[in-house]
Amino acid sequence: MSKKIDSARKDLNKALKKHAGVVGSTAVSMKKAQRAAAAVHLAAIKYAAQVEAKTGLSSPFGDVLQPGLDTSTLDSLSAERDELAKKPRKK
Repeated sequence: MSKKIDSARKDLNKALKKHAGVVGSTAVSMKKAQRAAAAVHLAAIKYAAQVEAKTGLSSPFGDVLQPGLDTSTLDSLSAERDELAKKPRKK
Protein backbone atom coordinates (compact mmCIF):
# COMPACT_ATOMS: atom_id res chain seq x y z
CA MET A 1 0.00 0.00 0.00
CA SER A 2 1.24 3.48 -0.80
CA LYS A 3 2.52 5.34 2.27
CA LYS A 4 0.60 8.48 1.27
CA ILE A 5 -2.66 6.57 0.79
CA ASP A 6 -2.18 4.71 4.07
CA SER A 7 -1.49 7.99 5.90
CA ALA A 8 -4.58 9.61 4.37
CA ARG A 9 -6.65 6.55 5.34
CA LYS A 10 -5.43 6.77 8.93
CA ASP A 11 -6.31 10.48 9.05
CA LEU A 12 -9.76 9.72 7.66
CA ASN A 13 -10.29 6.93 10.18
CA LYS A 14 -9.22 9.22 13.03
CA ALA A 15 -11.60 11.97 11.83
CA LEU A 16 -14.47 9.48 11.56
CA LYS A 17 -13.86 8.15 15.09
CA LYS A 18 -13.80 11.68 16.49
CA HIS A 19 -16.99 12.58 14.61
CA ALA A 20 -18.74 9.46 15.88
CA GLY A 21 -17.70 10.29 19.41
CA VAL A 22 -19.02 13.84 19.16
CA VAL A 23 -22.36 13.07 17.53
CA GLY A 24 -22.87 9.84 19.48
CA SER A 25 -22.74 11.49 22.88
CA THR A 26 -25.85 12.27 24.89
CA ALA A 27 -25.47 16.06 24.61
CA VAL A 28 -24.38 16.97 21.09
CA SER A 29 -22.67 20.34 20.73
CA MET A 30 -23.59 21.79 17.34
CA LYS A 31 -20.29 23.62 17.06
CA LYS A 32 -18.23 20.51 17.87
CA ALA A 33 -20.33 18.41 15.50
CA GLN A 34 -19.82 20.89 12.67
CA ARG A 35 -16.07 21.02 13.26
CA ALA A 36 -15.88 17.22 13.36
CA ALA A 37 -17.94 16.94 10.16
CA ALA A 38 -15.65 19.44 8.44
CA ALA A 39 -12.63 17.39 9.52
CA VAL A 40 -14.19 14.23 8.06
CA HIS A 41 -14.99 16.06 4.83
CA LEU A 42 -11.44 17.38 4.48
CA ALA A 43 -9.89 14.00 5.32
CA ALA A 44 -12.11 12.30 2.72
CA ILE A 45 -11.07 14.84 0.09
CA LYS A 46 -7.40 14.26 0.89
CA TYR A 47 -7.82 10.48 0.77
CA ALA A 48 -9.64 10.67 -2.56
CA ALA A 49 -6.92 12.94 -3.95
CA GLN A 50 -4.20 10.48 -2.94
CA VAL A 51 -6.09 7.58 -4.51
CA GLU A 52 -6.64 9.55 -7.72
CA ALA A 53 -2.99 10.65 -7.87
CA LYS A 54 -1.77 7.08 -7.45
CA THR A 55 -4.31 5.20 -9.58
CA GLY A 56 -6.09 7.72 -11.77
CA LEU A 57 -9.41 6.44 -10.41
CA SER A 58 -12.09 8.93 -9.48
CA SER A 59 -13.19 9.50 -5.90
CA PRO A 60 -14.52 6.41 -4.12
CA PHE A 61 -16.97 8.69 -2.34
CA GLY A 62 -18.91 9.81 -5.42
CA ASP A 63 -21.70 12.20 -4.51
CA VAL A 64 -20.62 12.36 -0.89
CA LEU A 65 -17.89 14.83 -1.72
CA GLN A 66 -19.74 16.56 -4.51
CA PRO A 67 -23.36 16.55 -3.51
CA GLY A 68 -25.94 17.90 -5.85
CA LEU A 69 -28.32 17.11 -8.58
CA ASP A 70 -27.43 14.84 -11.46
CA THR A 71 -26.43 16.39 -14.78
CA SER A 72 -29.72 15.72 -16.59
CA THR A 73 -31.73 17.42 -13.83
CA LEU A 74 -29.40 20.42 -13.86
CA ASP A 75 -29.69 20.67 -17.65
CA SER A 76 -33.48 20.51 -17.44
CA LEU A 77 -33.62 23.19 -14.76
CA SER A 78 -31.24 25.42 -16.73
CA ALA A 79 -33.36 25.09 -19.86
CA GLU A 80 -36.52 25.93 -17.89
CA ARG A 81 -34.82 28.97 -16.35
CA ASP A 82 -33.69 30.16 -19.79
CA GLU A 83 -37.22 29.81 -21.19
CA LEU A 84 -38.70 31.76 -18.29
CA ALA A 85 -36.13 34.51 -18.83
CA LYS A 86 -37.29 34.93 -22.44
CA LYS A 87 -40.94 35.57 -21.47
CA PRO A 88 -41.92 39.20 -21.00
CA ARG A 89 -42.59 40.27 -17.43
CA LYS A 90 -46.00 41.46 -16.37
CA LYS A 91 -46.13 44.79 -14.60
